[in-house]
Amino acid sequence: MGIKVRKYKGQWYVFINHNGHRKAKRIGSREAAERVRREIEARLANGDPRVFQEQKTPLFKEYAQHWLSVHVNPHCKKSTAMRYEQVLRLNLLPRFGAAPLDRITREALKTYFAELLGSGKLAHGSLKNILATIRAILNYAVEEEIISINPAVRLGRIALRAARRKPPEFLTADEAQRFLRTAKVLRPERYPFFLTALRSGLRLGELLALRWQDIQFGESDLDHNRFILVRQNYTRREFTTTKNRKERRVDLSKELRQALLDLRDQRTIEAIERGQFTDPCQPAIPQLVFPSRTGGPLDGNNVYNRDFVPCIEGAGIRRVSFHALRHTFASLLLQQGASLAYVKEQLGHSSIQVTVDIYGHLIPGGNIDWIDRLDTVTSRPKSATPAQPAPTSKTVNPPQLIENIGGPSRIRTCDQRIMSPPL
Repeated sequence: MGIKVRKYKGQWYVFINHNGHRKAKRIGSREAAERVRREIEARLANGDPRVFQEQKTPLFKEYAQHWLSVHVNPHCKKSTAMRYEQVLRLNLLPRFGAAPLDRITREALKTYFAELLGSGKLAHGSLKNILATIRAILNYAVEEEIISINPAVRLGRIALRAARRKPPEFLTADEAQRFLRTAKVLRPERYPFFLTALRSGLRLGELLALRWQDIQFGESDLDHNRFILVRQNYTRREFTTTKNRKERRVDLSKELRQALLDLRDQRTIEAIERGQFTDPCQPAIPQLVFPSRTGGPLDGNNVYNRDFVPCIEGAGIRRVSFHALRHTFASLLLQQGASLAYVKEQLGHSSIQVTVDIYGHLIPGGNIDWIDRLDTVTSRPKSATPAQPAPTSKTVNPPQLIENIGGPSRIRTCDQRIMSPPL
């Protein structure tokens, strides 16, 4: 009996030579190949004949269902699982469903994404979701040692390079003001909701799940210890964690603080009128800041169609998504000089690269003064001192630099120049 582990053309194989039977099995890594070798040796020693029986690789549609049931449903959010199922149903299963996992090659994936790009029907985000889904499935197959390599690894640099990106929608400062004024007239009960969205950048689901105990008002509007603690999200009719599963702290502006305090007082008065007020320290108002009439969470679709769209149209603004209010919050912060690091923390992005990719184009326009300052640094100012006659002495003096910035002229030699502070 001979069982050996060897590397052939960059891949690790287990070669079996036993009683006239020969077989080669490709394994992903050397450690995995050594583990398989030991298992085969044990089986052959026990007379197990299944070692030489050809094992069929599962079809993509079969393994995708296995992946959903074993990995996705127990460990991922419900919304994430539903997105995976939708991508499989609409995109991946019609193309690769009947193919064995080991027949899905890198060239086949490149051809598929080239066709999707050529159709022009899907934007960058949709293509990214399709690639992320099949990459996750094949990566799980590699971990279970069904296939040796994942052909979808790092395919995005090739497949998504030419994909069209949808620019983020956001309102200008003037449009945001008109929207709030219109909301105060047309939907006064939703005005605090929209103001919170524009002043905090919370996602729609985070607004729907916001509770009073998550708001720190501070002692006064001069107290800097005022913020919103974003802890949960409401989506697919269930409360869940935030998008990146992390809590974050969003600073509370003075205007928003006062609006939310007024809303809390109004809810307390309404509770007293209903006879539900029992303890002054714990007023009987709903936990949710923006509840429905029944006390539960609002329906996000109803908020958009019945409240947000009429206010947008009433303000004479083009129709945008509700998420545009989050983009508006970030863009206005950057235009006021906030750093990318601060905006990243307020929005709860997983990395600053996400913030740069979405909002980086807003920075140059808001900081064009930095470019104008180069003119004063690299251009020599004209001196008001008249030209001096050439010295009659034969003594050669060092060359001089005349400075006349912000005061009387000062004469310094080139060796005594004062360097301008770096930009």
